[in-house]
Amino acid sequence: MTPPPARRRRTDGKSAVPAHNLPRRGTVRRAQAITTYGIGSLIAVDAESFVVSGLDDADQSWSPHESPRIHERRLARLLDVDYFRLPPASDDSSKDGLRVRRFPLMHSCPECNDLQRHRDFNPPAGRSVCGTCEVDLVPSRFVVACETGHLGEFPYWQWVHRSTDRGASTTGQCGGKLKLRTSGRTASLRSILVSCTCGKAPEVSMEGSFRRNALKDLGLKCFGPRPWLGTSAPAQECGLPLRTLQRGSSAVWQPVLKSALSIPPWSDGRADPLAEHWEALRQYDEREHVEIYLKGVFKGKCPVPLDEVMELLDAEREEDSDGEAGPNFDHRYRALRSKEYERLRSGNAESEHSHEEQFVCETPLGDQTVLGRLGVTGPMLVKKLREVRALKAFTRLADPDSTTESKEMPLSASPMRWLPAMEVRGEGVFLRLDEERLGAWEKATAVAARVERMRAAHQRVLEQRAGDPSRVVPSPATPRMVLLHTLAHVLINEWSLEAGYPAASLRERLYAADDMAGVLIYTATSDSAGSLGGLVAQGEPDRLDQAIRSAVDRAAWCSSDPLCVESEASGTGGTNLAACHACVMLPETSCEQNNILLDRALLVGMPEDTGLGFFAHLLDQ
Repeated sequence: MTPPPARRRRTDGKSAVPAHNLPRRGTVRRAQAITTYGIGSLIAVDAESFVVSGLDDADQSWSPHESPRIHERRLARLLDVDYFRLPPASDDSSKDGLRVRRFPLMHSCPECNDLQRHRDFNPPAGRSVCGTCEVDLVPSRFVVACETGHLGEFPYWQWVHRSTDRGASTTGQCGGKLKLRTSGRTASLRSILVSCTCGKAPEVSMEGSFRRNALKDLGLKCFGPRPWLGTSAPAQECGLPLRTLQRGSSAVWQPVLKSALSIPPWSDGRADPLAEHWEALRQYDEREHVEIYLKGVFKGKCPVPLDEVMELLDAEREEDSDGEAGPNFDHRYRALRSKEYERLRSGNAESEHSHEEQFVCETPLGDQTVLGRLGVTGPMLVKKLREVRALKAFTRLADPDSTTESKEMPLSASPMRWLPAMEVRGEGVFLRLDEERLGAWEKATAVAARVERMRAAHQRVLEQRAGDPSRVVPSPATPRMVLLHTLAHVLINEWSLEAGYPAASLRERLYAADDMAGVLIYTATSDSAGSLGGLVAQGEPDRLDQAIRSAVDRAAWCSSDPLCVESEASGTGGTNLAACHACVMLPETSCEQNNILLDRALLVGMPEDTGLGFFAHLLDQ
């Protein structure tokens, strides 16, 4: 984990003061508060370590001015909240920021080698130094976690005394003090030595502490610690096995992010004042009853005309048949994507709406027949785009894509009617594959067999990570999904080379199902690469034709060939085939699937079977 830079204080006397005179410990960008340093994650600042606090007191600590509300009705309805809030900024002009708590509490002194809780070193106020040696304390490198998301201190005392009487395995019963030192012989765990001054147990190394059953063999189980919620939150009974992790490991915290595009009729912002009233409004079927409710709530001054309110209610009920037909969250999320696909196909012309419209999608003016030879159809220029990404929960030890909702750790001790989120405004290009040609291609025996290998490998990974095989999430791998996914990657790489976009500033959004075969490539950041019109220009048919041909041509050869193209399995658990960092992989911020389920052979074919590739015919032209 890369620590944020140390805060530089202003000396002109005009710097803002935190609302409660809390010391500042660094800076975090708003986007990082969703994706990297979100609620429950560990953050390193200089020589100190903290856990980001939960949302229970955020209503008071997050300033409405610095942390405004964000509205996206379709996503809010999916996540069962009323609205979202932008995390507070932590720059020099901010009055407050994200709250953090010190974690882990176990620290060691490199001078006297004491290993104990931070407060037992008697450090001066506001500093993290040994009160005796006056040197910087070192936070524990090791923490423990369980698969449900609990996080705790590494049990050093039990680890040292594991060879003594198990009946006396309570911290502090021996009367000694823990010591930690490094022998310096190697850089491995064998050189990290822990001992106790009681003399009843020998000095032991940390070697073996990362074994899956290392803590289980000591008779230790998770008791449900949640340090990000503070000491007032009672521990939850858990009992699951504990795993040892390094403090900076990516397995310590993984965000569960959900996103949605703002599409009509919700994309002009006019419905935002009604955000907290939709559940009540949905209880009324008659226009007269809705009118009475609005008059009572807004004292006769409703900011939204009654006709528009009725249209919005009709639009929401129209989605009920899709949104509530499924038994689980995943089905409803797919239904949300389906509505986006429909709107991207139909478009939303700018001339028909006001400047407040946040979704503008138009058909290109050029001749689209040039794309017919490629098997591509329906390109759309998304000139204005707004995406809201919300932090729903987080996981530990497990990939969020492989877990069930029961293993997601909430962001607060009590239910909240809002979630932290960020919004991205930019532009994009949407395209579809010809259904007739795609249907014939994906029925080919060789194609189906190749994708089945990837699907089976991915399913094994999901089963291993899910823990409960009966609730495992099915793999999304299908021929059209893998094809669209790989096509999106090669197009992003192509535009990063030819159109001047950094690959990390572009992002894919896949629409792959029995009735969907499209991909949206859009700007994923709101910086200077966000909405300058350069990406939309790439969606004109003649330029898109050149880009696809060039991208396919580049994908036909990889600097790692023949090892790459002839690979029997690559990627995590063999979930990729002909895909590596030298050809189709992208920065992790650009990919929806964490760089898995990729195979450029489905684009260009194999040396011995060119018919395998959907675009292989372009290589002969």
